[in-house]
Amino acid sequence: MDMKLEVVVIPVSDVDRASDFYTTLGWRLDADVVGENDFRLVQFTPPGSQCSVHFGTGLTTAAPGTAQSLHLIVSDVEAARDELATRGVAASPVFHCESGFACRYGENRIPGRVPGRAPERATYASFATFADPDGNSWVLQEITTRLPGR
Repeated sequence: MDMKLEVVVIPVSDVDRASDFYTTLGWRLDADVVGENDFRLVQFTPPGSQCSVHFGTGLTTAAPGTAQSLHLIVSDVEAARDELATRGVAASPVFHCESGFACRYGENRIPGRVPGRAPERATYASFATFADPDGNSWVLQEITTRLPGR
């Protein structure tokens, strides 16, 4: 049986502010639905993605900003980071990990970050990060060749 991840819920404190941010990223607005009891669901999809994000009111009890290290896969991390910058989004410089891949996960891993792309543009190994207005964090990961079976 196939199981496809199609939606990730992210907790936000201000739905309109979040909508403005994800619009700025150039993501497609798929839905903005208001229901009973202050329910609101907004769906955005990143360009080229099969998975969307939902946020709104009445969707989750998670605290705003607690969705961390959500990965966006790109073929050129520097170009993707530059595009974010042209849209006014603050993103980290491109980096790779001194060893392994853990440095992409959160503030406590920053000491292992080395500026620039991974040597020889090793696939899966170059990153940049950014956050939405609530602090939900995103990782741009450069993948040029997929692992077998992917």
